[in-house]
Amino acid sequence: METKCLALVVLVVVAAAAMWEVEMAAAELSAAQCKQERDLAITACKPVVYGKLPSPECCQRVRVTHLECVCPVITSRIAALIDVNRAVRLIQGCGRSVPRHYKCGSITTP
Repeated sequence: METKCLALVVLVVVAAAAMWEVEMAAAELSAAQCKQERDLAITACKPVVYGKLPSPECCQRVRVTHLECVCPVITSRIAALIDVNRAVRLIQGCGRSVPRHYKCGSITTP
């Protein structure tokens, strides 16, 4: 259960980072493609949950993961586990800015 919660925390970090990089003209991805993107992001960014800085692989994954694959799975239960300010700082560490007051799933950036 704890591993599943940690994986969801990583997913939220990726979602927050991906939310302003989505191309509006992008073709819809299948459920299988979205699941694969989420799994890759969780694998690449899992050390972040344990207090490590994002690796180059994690930052790359943050930049390429599609918003439409991540935001729908961010529930209020998952959002309650996230320190949004920390997530924003980590995303900025990957060279991305975060739009103010953007809502992804149940999370709104400060």
